[in-house]
Amino acid sequence: MTPIKKSFFPTILFVLSFVVLSSCGTKSKSHSNTINEENNQAYRVIVSSDIGGTDPDDFQSMIHLFLYADTLDIEGIISSPFGPGKKEHILNVIDQYEKDYPNLKTYSDKYPSADSLRHITKQGAEEVVDYSGIGKPSEGSEWIIECARKNDPRPLYVLVWGGIEDLAQALHDAPDILPKLRVYYIGGPNKKWTPDAYQYVADNHPDLWIIESNATYRGWFTGGDQSTEWSNTGFPEKYISGQGAMADFFMTQLDGTIKMGDTPSLAWLLKGDLEDPSKPGWGGQYVRAWDRPHYLFTEMPSATDSIQEFSILEIALSVENDLPQNPEAKLLVENQALAGTFTEDGTVRFRFSPKSDKIFKFKIESNVAELNGKLGEVTVFIPPPYLAEQASEKYPNWWTDDPNTELMEGKHIGAKTVSKWRKEFLTDFAKRIHRCANTAE
Repeated sequence: MTPIKKSFFPTILFVLSFVVLSSCGTKSKSHSNTINEENNQAYRVIVSSDIGGTDPDDFQSMIHLFLYADTLDIEGIISSPFGPGKKEHILNVIDQYEKDYPNLKTYSDKYPSADSLRHITKQGAEEVVDYSGIGKPSEGSEWIIECARKNDPRPLYVLVWGGIEDLAQALHDAPDILPKLRVYYIGGPNKKWTPDAYQYVADNHPDLWIIESNATYRGWFTGGDQSTEWSNTGFPEKYISGQGAMADFFMTQLDGTIKMGDTPSLAWLLKGDLEDPSKPGWGGQYVRAWDRPHYLFTEMPSATDSIQEFSILEIALSVENDLPQNPEAKLLVENQALAGTFTEDGTVRFRFSPKSDKIFKFKIESNVAELNGKLGEVTVFIPPPYLAEQASEKYPNWWTDDPNTELMEGKHIGAKTVSKWRKEFLTDFAKRIHRCANTAE
């Protein structure tokens, strides 16, 4: 096969268990990261979640968040879905929190009321953006801007559990907020579903302070101590079941099996060095990112072409003939149908992000005859360890998974930096959810 014309270019938490304090509203720096040592104030947090969308584990992570709500200044909860997730799904969890609130507040008077949580719950973007990476402002994106612009010296921690569209839109509409933001992005599958918004951020806001956790987060449910009561099924049965309304709701998700794939972002705030993600923490241990991998192909790729796992593959095909009035094209790959964007330079462009190492096959369906039926494939490889030594000058505040093979759980790079803390963070989770069923003495 004739080699295709393509280019590759860079556009590219011994720690003790978190101790539960029985005195109302008491906090200690020695037990928690959630107090800003400079001003003795809790960390400001916004969570952007695709809860109720493509993966029910966000319900579990949202429950975990509310159990620690007395230690944080939660300023916003945004529904940023891919698929059917909506604001109402966040409100469903808050309804369960409200039932547990009488018990929770006996442990700390800093637990927010259910109504206060409802007030800061916002609907984010409901549509996937096109090639531009941005769409239109949403209640969620505007809330990020409003919070970031508050007269408050503390940084705003944005935990992205789903699509990154609302963050991208906020940065587009108000770039002045960038210095105030500290982002922990559960990438991997979320980047897979919304590659255009991700690429917009990487291309236009390279100075953003962000942890891009593409695989490390998997340590929450993969590896570590999986013996009986600490297993993904054993732990919920022993420590969660029957512990209040939120616990009962937790057990209805994923058949009561732990996944909580977005929880490492919260765990990072609970135990870790927020100024230096390269140090151990419950949310993982990261390296300065290498240039964010972005591969551009001007023809359909073949199996001899290879790209990094979690990279952005962009296919830009020239369209030489006249287009129909409403041209459409979709790139079909596994369970995705990625819409193409017809651009002013006479090309149709598709973006795809692979979250596993294997060969992916592509097919185009289009009402443009010269595009319809085109085939392609590409080989995906796991990022090699040497990339950890290639910190990017373009992305000075960008952190990502450590590709050292010794830190892998199976094929998941960096996952052991989370899984090694499994007994510690689950022990603390058990103490926290026990509050829902019992009052403090």
